[in-house]
Amino acid sequence: MQKKVKFIACTALLITALTAVNASDLTQTYEMPDATKILEKDLLKPPATYTLPKSCNLNDTASIARGKYIFHNLNGDQAKETPPEGIVKSIEKDGKKEPKQYGNCVACHNIEGAVGGGNIGPDLSNYKTYFIDTKIRDAQFVYQKIADPRIDNPATHMTVNLTTGLFNEQEICDLTAYVMSKK
Repeated sequence: MQKKVKFIACTALLITALTAVNASDLTQTYEMPDATKILEKDLLKPPATYTLPKSCNLNDTASIARGKYIFHNLNGDQAKETPPEGIVKSIEKDGKKEPKQYGNCVACHNIEGAVGGGNIGPDLSNYKTYFIDTKIRDAQFVYQKIADPRIDNPATHMTVNLTTGLFNEQEICDLTAYVMSKK
């Protein structure tokens, strides 16, 4: 019974103390950074439309090999095999070397030869066989989808690759060449 009385008394004292303190006064007791500036640097740029560059050679075996490597690997440090020519395993950022982030597309998409191919995104197996003749999902469609998928699906969960700078135009070309290739 005594413990219960002490608890009630402590609770009443705490409520009285909190009520006495004006909530606006609490803002003076700790630092309050401007969250707007912090959030602005994390915001994505608006969706952007991209055109498949004329220099993008979808039949180039080196481009297809680079696309395959990017598709199946997460980053340079954890990549399982030696990268094909034209792929870097690390980049310099803010004066430090860090692993180059690759697509890891296989985490969400299945494709021929995938180990642990995902099932969240569309299955890209035999893409060329099923979609190349439709003219709807041609190379331009694939390039745009990889570069910035928000153009036709604002609610997508797919990585925005070119707009964010995760990949450059050549890497998007390489991925497009790989998806569009006969495997």
